[in-house]
Amino acid sequence: MNDPLKVHDPRETAAPLDSFELDRLARVGSDGWRNPTPAPRYDLVVIGAGPAGLTAAEGAAALGARVALVERKLLGGVSLNSATIPSKTLLRTTRLYADIAHAQRYGAVADPIEPDFARAMERLRHVRSHLSREDSARRVASFGVDLFFGGARFTGSDAIEVDGTRLEFARAVIATGASSAVSPIPGLVESGFYSSETIFDLELLPERLVVIGGGPLGCELAQAFRRMGSAVTIVQDMPLFLDNEERDAAQLLSDAFARDGVEVRLNTEAVRVRVADGRKLVDLRNDDYESTVVADAILTGMGRLPNVQNLGLEAAGVEFDPERGIIVDPFLRSSNPNVYAAGDVCLEHMFTHTAVTSARVVVRNALFGGSERMDVMVVPWCTYTDPEIAHVGLHVREANRRGIAVKTFTIPMHEVARAVTDGEDVGFVKITVVEGSDRIIGATIVARHAGEMINEISLAMVAGLGLRGLAKVIHSYPKQADAIRQAAQAYNRTRLTPKVRERLARSLRARISSKDST
Repeated sequence: MNDPLKVHDPRETAAPLDSFELDRLARVGSDGWRNPTPAPRYDLVVIGAGPAGLTAAEGAAALGARVALVERKLLGGVSLNSATIPSKTLLRTTRLYADIAHAQRYGAVADPIEPDFARAMERLRHVRSHLSREDSARRVASFGVDLFFGGARFTGSDAIEVDGTRLEFARAVIATGASSAVSPIPGLVESGFYSSETIFDLELLPERLVVIGGGPLGCELAQAFRRMGSAVTIVQDMPLFLDNEERDAAQLLSDAFARDGVEVRLNTEAVRVRVADGRKLVDLRNDDYESTVVADAILTGMGRLPNVQNLGLEAAGVEFDPERGIIVDPFLRSSNPNVYAAGDVCLEHMFTHTAVTSARVVVRNALFGGSERMDVMVVPWCTYTDPEIAHVGLHVREANRRGIAVKTFTIPMHEVARAVTDGEDVGFVKITVVEGSDRIIGATIVARHAGEMINEISLAMVAGLGLRGLAKVIHSYPKQADAIRQAAQAYNRTRLTPKVRERLARSLRARISSKDST
């Protein structure tokens, strides 16, 4: 597919201004806020108030540092305002619809219900407003942080300007995040489209939705809107979705889409978008075959690009790349030793939990002389489709590419009692170890609750607990996470080679014979 060329700058808000929206904007926006008089010099200046920036600023202030935090638009970043929280709220509603639609599978009778898109979006705004309390301007200031709203720009190696106000610093953290990338598909911008940051502004459910791109959020929203009642076509230019995941995991997602009625176009490129007779037409190409789908709305899931524009990075001597973001070393230090970066603006894995972790690393390294490395962190992630797809560590193909001999232990969810009783037996737990040992180097879980289950594997990897140790962990029964224990037991069975079994049998016979003789 065409390469992304630029960053999509979403509107601050276009959702209906009901009481929930007004409350959220009052908490995390700049209306009514007066920037403080700056201190002569700050121990730490943080640019950007998403999860990384808020964590860095509040954490440093709690430890006694004099901190300034600068935000251009809304506190909480895209995680709160236009991505993670809104999407997961909508996914919970659509999962309920799917469960009711399949009530007969559970021996229940349920009258068919009509999805209520307006009410679902109202709930989304309610949840987002409620959670905005944790990111409010008043709460940030209560930590002793000087909060400035406005655009920040470096004027030198140790100072920035915020709308004409100069802030000097000993250390700075760039945490400006990332924004949706816009693909240069001819006609896309002119025809109108939604990104993951603006799709939640919709007031009416689109009758026909075309999703371009098979990344995590594109897949999540394709399934969600289909369950709400949209006719959804998802277009992916590769053989399967989620190109960073195991192929068997991606195949199970394709099967789930088929069951939900999502029209899937794999190995297909969107070559142009046009408007004819008031309808949006998306022209597609699969090898030499061309076709056209009609859309009332288009959602692009082309990935994200770091926000490095208009920051004056050159004046600070900070190296950056438009696609890679701020160039940092393993300690998250930039080419200017007094300037660090955290979150999506510099990390390969653009997740809220990695942003928060990187901010904590930066505070320790920048202010307290720490030498903590971000590149050795064990990072799990999850795509919240149904079933969910979660992963941590190396994929098998990555291990093979590095010349690491591995062995995998896979438990299908249909062999897990609780998954069967729940009617959620699609998926598997796959744990990868270094061959000849029980050391876990990666895992993939496809299951209804994979995002919860993967954390047990992450903990084991961080703690150096191998499959032998996991096999000793008593799991409550019945739970779907019992699949992890079963995988560990499968490893233990491989240790019982014929020679080991014979040695154990001889030892047992000798013990019995000795007891009989006494």
